[in-house]
Amino acid sequence: MKSFIIIFLVCFNLYGKNITPSEVYTQVIVIEDEIHYLLKYFNLANKYKKVENRIISTELKPRNVWQKTYEIMIKINILRNKYSLPRIEPVNMSPVLNLNPDSVYEQVKRILTEIEVFKVRVGIKSPDFNVHKYKNKKPIDVFNKLSYVSNLLDILNRSEVTSSFVFSENMRIYDDILLILDYLNIDDNTIPANKNNKATSTEAFYIGMKTLEKIKQIQILAGIEFIDFNEFKKDKCNSSEVFEITQMIISELQTVKAYIGVDSVTVPGRPYKTKTAAEVEQLMSWNLRKLNLINMYSFRR
Repeated sequence: MKSFIIIFLVCFNLYGKNITPSEVYTQVIVIEDEIHYLLKYFNLANKYKKVENRIISTELKPRNVWQKTYEIMIKINILRNKYSLPRIEPVNMSPVLNLNPDSVYEQVKRILTEIEVFKVRVGIKSPDFNVHKYKNKKPIDVFNKLSYVSNLLDILNRSEVTSSFVFSENMRIYDDILLILDYLNIDDNTIPANKNNKATSTEAFYIGMKTLEKIKQIQILAGIEFIDFNEFKKDKCNSSEVFEITQMIISELQTVKAYIGVDSVTVPGRPYKTKTAAEVEQLMSWNLRKLNLINMYSFRR
């Protein structure tokens, strides 16, 4: 009986408390240390000092931070592929209006596990890093540090995320939008516009920002808490930055799916090759036209 009580108390301590952003941040710092070590191991240390450590001040939601971890998991897949390791499917989850912040901690621990697996498979031994405990951190602090880690992975992968990966993520958006339109009984007669072969990643990014603005309008109609992504705007963008904005679109669409009762996990990304910025821009524009079919009358049951 005494042993049972002890086990119960241990379990209560483990599972009965909420995980703070400061605890998550502490783990992300360990990820940063691991990536820094790998950059030194592969003689890339001189390059990471030039990596942008952008600071966003917008109050993002846990869903946005979680989606940033998903982005990192995809980049770990790119790293695995470079060393002929099999592709793994990043963990996804059912749509919810308000994501439990503890889910971000789970993802961060998965990232650490995948880094450890990669090191074992490649035969790399790294030191045990000192864990400094942080206090008074917010979800935005975790997001900013994860963004930096994501940029470091581009250096480790020796390239930015290609347009083929961006296209794959936008196909996930395409599938989500089809689900939403079908559930709302909205006829979709849209067709893709002619491809602009001169379209750039910057133009695709601009379409992504317009898409987030449209989702914001839908969220306002439905009474869903929305995010102001204006701080993400840039004058010139590469495919990695389009990839990031694509992840934010996915995170925001989950709230719309949850609101209307679509309990369907966003499908995994399918691998593509040789896709261009022009094809990404064409698909993103088509997705936006589909979203524009949703108006104030769409939510009348």
